[in-house]
Amino acid sequence: MIQNNKYDVIIIGGSYSGLSAAMSLGRSLRQVLVIDSGLPCNRQTPYSHNFITQDGEKPAVISAKALIQVDFYDTVHFYNGLAIQALKTKEGFEIKTEFGKVFISKKLLFATGIKDLLPKIDGFSECWGISILHCPYCHGYEVKNEKTAIIANGDMGFEYAKLISNWTKDLRILTNGKSTFTVAQSQILQQHKIKVIEDEITGVKQENGDIQELIFKSQVAIEVKAIYFRAPFEQHCPLPEALGCELTEQGLLKVDAFQKTTIPGVFASGDCHIQARSVAMAVSSGSFAGASINRELIDESFLG
Repeated sequence: MIQNNKYDVIIIGGSYSGLSAAMSLGRSLRQVLVIDSGLPCNRQTPYSHNFITQDGEKPAVISAKALIQVDFYDTVHFYNGLAIQALKTKEGFEIKTEFGKVFISKKLLFATGIKDLLPKIDGFSECWGISILHCPYCHGYEVKNEKTAIIANGDMGFEYAKLISNWTKDLRILTNGKSTFTVAQSQILQQHKIKVIEDEITGVKQENGDIQELIFKSQVAIEVKAIYFRAPFEQHCPLPEALGCELTEQGLLKVDAFQKTTIPGVFASGDCHIQARSVAMAVSSGSFAGASINRELIDESFLG
């Protein structure tokens, strides 16, 4: 139950990283508000992997269990809604929600994730996170040795193929247009019997997110069980940039070793600032951000 609108810390984003930070801060006796709009980036992914104690669990189940555990601490409060404005003030920060609620805090943590920008290919978005994957460490074991494709090109495509070849030898690269592999790269790919297909992809035949076939502009179709694709992305929340937080060349929030952004008092955790996207990484990042924020609050109050 929210008693007032003033907190030590406001966390925008209440998924794995935000909840992990909230637990760390709540256990540090900080008054914390978590604002969440309920749209995690992995909401379509059926199972989460590579996180001990939770391997193979549904993402929503992990979140629900985390929420119950964090809600145990009377220092942590929740607001279901969308933050639409963030202002820097003399005392800290002022956050306004879409329904006009205003909350104030000394420190601000963005655990807002990123938004994947998917190609406009028929059936692609329905398969994202189910049979079209971004990370072999998260999902590669489940599709090991299956007919697999990579949508990529050039240097990134070559490195991606090298990585994925650890999980399957039945592999092909879809450049979705003219190949930009060097002669040396093409020779190495041929040595490993990795076929390069330059035809344009026009559709994904699927059922409930499971790929059956890939359709090309030439009307040729190939059977695959999994596709790897590194989607371009943008920040899920525009508020960090509106506050003046700098981004890296990759479009992630720039932070220091203590997860402080380039704006004093503003921190970041989870996918919005780390390239390695996984539940385990998000939880670790959130826990560390919570400790960093608490340490800064202690320094300010203790040292004056």
